Amino acid sequence: MPRPFTLFTGQWADLPLEEVCKNARDFGYDGLELACWGDHFEVDKALTDPGYLDTRHQLLDKYGLKCFAISNHLVGQAVCDNPIDERHQGIVPARIWGDGEPEGVRQRAAAEIADTARAAAAFGVDTVIGFTGSSIWHLVAMFPPVPPHMIERGYEDFAERWNPILDVFDAEGVRFAHEVHPSEIAYDYWTTKRALEAVDHRPAFGLNFDPSHFVWQDLDPVGFLYDFRDRIYHVDCKEARKRLDGRNGRLGSHLPWGDPRRGWDFVSAGHGDVPWEDVFRMLRSIGYEGPVSVEWEDAGMDRLHGAPEALASLKRFDFDPPSASFDAAFGGGE
Repeated sequence: MPRPFTLFTGQWADLPLEEVCKNARDFGYDGLELACWGDHFEVDKALTDPGYLDTRHQLLDKYGLKCFAISNHLVGQAVCDNPIDERHQGIVPARIWGDGEPEGVRQRAAAEIADTARAAAAFGVDTVIGFTGSSIWHLVAMFPPVPPHMIERGYEDFAERWNPILDVFDAEGVRFAHEVHPSEIAYDYWTTKRALEAVDHRPAFGLNFDPSHFVWQDLDPVGFLYDFRDRIYHVDCKEARKRLDGRNGRLGSHLPWGDPRRGWDFVSAGHGDVPWEDVFRMLRSIGYEGPVSVEWEDAGMDRLHGAPEALASLKRFDFDPPSASFDAAFGGGE
């Protein structure tokens, strides 16, 4: 059975959902990964307006699409972050920001992520994707010198804030897929292991695999898939390209996306450094049967051109595994 390819709507949230649905159908996508911003999926309405979820289903049905996952990255960022500041005011709903008092923002964000599990379950979706935030990301440079207990306290803070949220996910039969990403509690290989340990490897907490955040850190995305194969709950296909030329630095130099002085940038799938064929071969090897969602992001390309091109590029690698006749012809590998 062909694997479903979906379009993540986060980079399209300036458009009404119906326009995104029409575009996705015309591009050839099978469904959407709905973002909880813009008008695409509003958690408060999903839980309070009796007809709201029906309107979302009707739009998807009208364009022959399905929804396999709900994404609430922006609110999730505020659950653990320290500091909470104007950056968060710019990404969370006004009702989550409130008066901006940091702990109040964190508490309201946590409640919203728990409500996202409830809304997803009511919508018939069993995977919520997002960020966790981190109280210790600002310590990543390790200078001034960071005492070990400060790092340990960061993982304790993550567990204290997220375990009650994950209790709701368990109750609703929904899984949280954390996107491993700089600025989160898990941003590379070893921090992912530590984050899973912090919540005792509970099944409600897994991973959204997005290799774009691996390549510029010089991490092996294929090895990551294998080692965390039991935790890959969702896959986003986004691409990154490195340009580390002796002047352009790995940390981006506080330069905006698309600036040629950056050491790396996000680009449309097929135009960067992700080894997509090896990624898809590993996904088959570990038995991942879920959707592949294209998270299209490229400051140097129009999205109306890039999104269908990315889909075509990735589908080249999603070839069928060997048939039974292969083993018969070669004697089962003997």
